Amino acid sequence: MKKLFAIVAVAAFMTACNSEEKSNETTTATDSLTTEANKMADSASSMMNNATDSASKMVSNAADSASKMVSNVADSASKMVDKAADKVEKAAEKVADKVKH
Repeated sequence: MKKLFAIVAVAAFMTACNSEEKSNETTTATDSLTTEANKMADSASSMMNNATDSASKMVSNAADSASKMVSNVADSASKMVDKAADKVEKAAEKVADKVKH
């Protein structure tokens, strides 16, 4: 970007130093350079917006995946606790049966 600005500055200086006959040609060249610079800036801005959108989507997807994983772990833990409770009940019933006899 600095190089482009330097080129535009040199072109403007050269335009100011030339005779009036050539100034129209140089002005056209300067306008052309300015137009190209604007196109490049717009292109860079567009690329940055696309990169930002992509990064935002990736973060959103990662958050969704993490949420699903936490939910799965919670479900699995709940099932394991339920199974353990059932086993404890069965063991308590066996102990109660042995105490009765």
